[in-house]
Amino acid sequence: MSVIAQLQPTLMDLAARYGQTPESAVIEILSASNELLDDMVWVEANDGSGHKTTIRTGLPKGAWRLLNYGVPAEKSATAAVRDTCGLLESYSEVDKQLYDMEQNPQEWRASEDAAFVEGMSQTMGETLIYGNARDTPAAFTGFAPRFNDINQTSPANKRNILDAGGTGNNNTSIWFVVWHKDTVHGIYPKGTKAGLQIRNLGEVTDKDQNGLMHQVLRTHFVWNAGVTVRDWRAVVRIANIDVVALTKDASAGADLFDLLAQAAELLPRKTSGRIAIYANRTISSFLRRQSVNNKNVRITVEEQGGRSVTKFDGMPIRRVDSILNTESRVV
Repeated sequence: MSVIAQLQPTLMDLAARYGQTPESAVIEILSASNELLDDMVWVEANDGSGHKTTIRTGLPKGAWRLLNYGVPAEKSATAAVRDTCGLLESYSEVDKQLYDMEQNPQEWRASEDAAFVEGMSQTMGETLIYGNARDTPAAFTGFAPRFNDINQTSPANKRNILDAGGTGNNNTSIWFVVWHKDTVHGIYPKGTKAGLQIRNLGEVTDKDQNGLMHQVLRTHFVWNAGVTVRDWRAVVRIANIDVVALTKDASAGADLFDLLAQAAELLPRKTSGRIAIYANRTISSFLRRQSVNNKNVRITVEEQGGRSVTKFDGMPIRRVDSILNTESRVV
């Protein structure tokens, strides 16, 4: 395993560390429906089901000193934060008689379970972006509630929110994230394993809606996860992109590549983390169309692991359809 994989493990890296092939197959399905997982770094929580971190909110500036004169003592400004994990859980049940009637019963059951894997992956993606533990205590807080204030004077991270000009409720966002254990990373409860855990509970007796019993095969799905942002400078949100106003030549509406260039400049210059750009299907489509009409765009397409990966200035652009086209204006 590479040094990067050891220090900044994704779900696939952790599956390799566990030496569990089934989990690797599940993670491939998860990544296919939620490309956030291709880059997301995971760290075991340090406080049970939560993770305590110290977030740096300010840096000492130093002072010019004359000979024979002193300088005042300084210290960096920090804030203690505790992020929590949410427990995403479900059960799959298939009729035992249907299972016995199938020509390839195990393959059929796996296809039934795959729907749960994909659905839970989409739920996790939605929560990573929009989750708010204040509104849904059982879940965790994602990125949008942390980067949703442009005009107020208090949040320092407002510097990392670009306003694309949309004013209605037809808006979407593009996200830049630097994944690293010291910047932004996923968390999972202490003493557990990262990622979606699947357990075959075998044959059990169940009751239908009329209270009549029948035999089913039951599968248990559990995903315990959260996210922490230790350094707000490692996240940039391009908000208020009006999807209705977008045009293929950027003659009207948002000039996506100009916004990407501005956002890239807001990221820390020196970073050893995984940098990626996240946008939904609509933005991904218009990025391709606007790139055709812009000869100066720094965009490339590369083959990675059998998939075509579009990159802007060397940063992969991942498609995350959990990012909505119906966001309200961020002000």
